[in-house]
Amino acid sequence: MANKDASFGLRPARMMSGAPYSGGQSRYRIASGATTPIFQGDLVKQLTAGVIGRVAASSTVPVIGVLNGVEYTDPSTGKQVYKNYYPGSISASDIIAFVVDGPEVVFEVQSDDTFPVADLFGNFDIVDQSTTGDTKSGKSRMELDLSTGATATTLPLKAIDISQDAENDDVATSNTNVMVVIQNHIMGVKSAGLA
Repeated sequence: MANKDASFGLRPARMMSGAPYSGGQSRYRIASGATTPIFQGDLVKQLTAGVIGRVAASSTVPVIGVLNGVEYTDPSTGKQVYKNYYPGSISASDIIAFVVDGPEVVFEVQSDDTFPVADLFGNFDIVDQSTTGDTKSGKSRMELDLSTGATATTLPLKAIDISQDAENDDVATSNTNVMVVIQNHIMGVKSAGLA
């Protein structure tokens, strides 16, 4: 059966040990007025001045983790806002991002193409959907870019398994869901990928 084409960014699925993901996340800061939206499921990276930003395709900056949501004081109403994405261009000095940042978390992500079993343990870049996340759900549209599979340790994702999601586990059709870990993590780069 053909896979369902419905990207969702990266979502935590389990831990490397096989234990369930327990919901752990950490606080980071987004600069006041940062223009680039960051959606739930987007990879985020370290920036200068102690803040984070969205990872774009071809970035070699180490990855912190995956955005899960934000909170900040609305500059026009003075009320506290909680969202599962950062819409961009918010002028507030208290923008807090909640990031799934454990280096041992396994994430599920959709591939932009047919993902064969032979490509497991390769390292991959992302398809940069830029600012095109879904503003209604707040979810990312980031995908694994199959064409970038290589051994380079600076790539952000390492594929370790095919998803067991019955709607997206077909390795013979496009949009296979893949289980990945963050390869180029701030807490340590993992191994070279297999070619």
